[in-house]
Amino acid sequence: MINVIASIHIKEAKLSEFIEIFKSNIPDVIKEKGCIEYVPTIDVPTELPPQVLNSNVVTIIEKWGSLEDLTAHLSTPHMLEYREKVMGLVEKISVKVLKEA
Repeated sequence: MINVIASIHIKEAKLSEFIEIFKSNIPDVIKEKGCIEYVPTIDVPTELPPQVLNSNVVTIIEKWGSLEDLTAHLSTPHMLEYREKVMGLVEKISVKVLKEA
């Protein structure tokens, strides 16, 4: 299994619009071969150190059956369309692709 943590930094005042577009794409992603989990998350304020809060970041938690499944996901028509829709809303993206230790 492959785990993905993607941190998407959203432009100021664009969070709601981004989340709406993202969530509309989830049903298509969930239908893809190998998709186990695909969830957008936002920071929850706590008093737990060393948490650093950022209200303009959406963290996507993904689980895929294989690296091949993840790679195929990136070039699906709905993902290409999604990227076009959010292009003007996103400042930067960082991605970690992980496997169990």
